[in-house]
Amino acid sequence: MDIIDKQLITLIQAGFPVTERPWAAIGEELGISEEEVIGRVSAIHDSGEIRRIGASFDSRRLGYASTLCAVHIPQEKLEDAVAAINAYHNVTHNYERNHHYNVWFTLIAPSRERIREILDEIESRAGIGPILDLPAKRLFKIQVDLPVIDD
Repeated sequence: MDIIDKQLITLIQAGFPVTERPWAAIGEELGISEEEVIGRVSAIHDSGEIRRIGASFDSRRLGYASTLCAVHIPQEKLEDAVAAINAYHNVTHNYERNHHYNVWFTLIAPSRERIREILDEIESRAGIGPILDLPAKRLFKIQVDLPVIDD
């Protein structure tokens, strides 16, 4: 990734423009064309460095349940297991940690029952588990932007 890619990722996390042509607005701010912005975002997505660009909603207010999950995945199963996890659009993000529970992810579904079904399916398909299901007891909502450039 070059500096423009890093600026682009940082910018779209901080506030995606709500306009008829958002990619053009982003390009104008970065000093590049709309087509270049689209091409760069596509390339970054295709590389796997970003998985999703989309709106964030207050899932509880919409009647959904969510949970934080943690699982130990042996290194030799990691790639296939993460692919099984990522196959669900219900997974909002995931990350690898240097810990016994080395893969953490968040999951959202219409009900706690559906969350349990999905976790059971992932365990079965990936041959992993048990997956720790860690629903929030108390909600702390923070804005999480992950800057990829140094100031």
